[in-house]
Amino acid sequence: MSETTAIWSDYMEWLLSMVNVGVHLVDKSGTTVFFNEKMAEIDGLRRKDVLGRNIFQLFPSLTNENSTLIRALHTGHSTIDQVQTYMNIRGKQITSINSTYPLLKQNVIIGAVELAEDITRIVQLNDQILELREQLYRKASRTKHANNDTVYHFGDLIGESKLFTQALMRAKRAARTHSPVLVCGPTGTGKELIAQSIHNASIQRNEPFIAQNCAAVPRELMEGLLFGTTKGAFTGAIDRPGIFEQAHGGTLFLDEINSLDPALQAKLLRVLQDGRVRRIGGTSEQQINVRIISAMNADPYEVVRNRTMRSDLFFRLNVVSIDLPPLSQRMDDLPLLIRHFIDKFNASFALRVQDAASDVYTAFERHTWPGNIRELRHAIESAFNMLEENESVIELHHLPTLFQQSTPDISRNHNDLEELILPDESCNLPDLLNQIERDTIARMLARYNGNISRTADALGLTRQALQYKLKKFHLF
Repeated sequence: MSETTAIWSDYMEWLLSMVNVGVHLVDKSGTTVFFNEKMAEIDGLRRKDVLGRNIFQLFPSLTNENSTLIRALHTGHSTIDQVQTYMNIRGKQITSINSTYPLLKQNVIIGAVELAEDITRIVQLNDQILELREQLYRKASRTKHANNDTVYHFGDLIGESKLFTQALMRAKRAARTHSPVLVCGPTGTGKELIAQSIHNASIQRNEPFIAQNCAAVPRELMEGLLFGTTKGAFTGAIDRPGIFEQAHGGTLFLDEINSLDPALQAKLLRVLQDGRVRRIGGTSEQQINVRIISAMNADPYEVVRNRTMRSDLFFRLNVVSIDLPPLSQRMDDLPLLIRHFIDKFNASFALRVQDAASDVYTAFERHTWPGNIRELRHAIESAFNMLEENESVIELHHLPTLFQQSTPDISRNHNDLEELILPDESCNLPDLLNQIERDTIARMLARYNGNISRTADALGLTRQALQYKLKKFHLF
């Protein structure tokens, strides 16, 4: 090896040690020749204990059939985004999403490389949720009525504005039937509250209500969550009913349905058409009777136009459509909502707040509310945390800092920052910058109708970074 080649080889090894993806490289016999730090972290092993050792020595639970690396060596075929659960030599169970590729030289396989993303913690949390759901499912199966696990009814929904009352009327009428319902509205408008209320006003009120956010689970795990698994279907799989089986006789609420992987959309459509589900790895089908209520925070017709959602699935789900207006379009309801949340937090904080000051109402009326009712709730809860025991009125200084700034709300002005009017007196620069960042995110979120992925792209952020900032600024 020349000196130049050696230098570039060192750089490549350094680069692979820095990436946030596990990299495992084996030769044609399955012996490890490269193992980066991230892979060592994922597998719970030390690099020096792995290099030069065979796959089966390191991971005794793997076989020729279930090891993606061995499969690549034997068949020359790549495996993309496959969930794999296995044990290391220390008895630690790992679950990762792997993409594995054969390495060829002059069409001869000389090795294989695996790129892995650790999802062990996600799977553990997911399994805990599924186990709790399965316990409720088994308990419900032994009793006459199932636990419907809901808290909201139509009487809990506050508002008198025209757009809101129209949506409420459609929801109440939909509760009389078994037809699929699609609820659309920006983040924080109360889509699950509507879904629970429809369920609790229907003849299925004593049957299960199960809610699942389709964007909250990695797509590789979503199929098993929806339809269930059969023991042996894949490494680590056990016999477990999916949420369709668990919701049998009741309602299944699928939030952010447009985030569902296209391949799963096709399978979901087939289940809706046939009324039967087959667990992953299973040979028989289960008859299910489930009402589907789905929701999204994007324009449904735009979602279909850009092919994020299959049109046939959309029309299957959109039998009854309910559009929830953003808070900015129902400002007449603001006093009712403020009163509602004051009463709610009086009970939980053991206080006796009577009302909010007039300048609080003014600040709320001027605000654009990109986080909608959820943001209003957070603002009032924040104020309750600042109140003294003897105070009975929410004042402006009790509210989060963004409501107290004297600078204008730039989400109501042009995009040009040159039009931002700075305060005449001295100001706290970090607070001012936070407000500018918060209002920029809020404006962009409103522009894309609460769509997290599109907003993140427009701001040059990752989805995770944007979600952190939304939480930081109480925008969700």
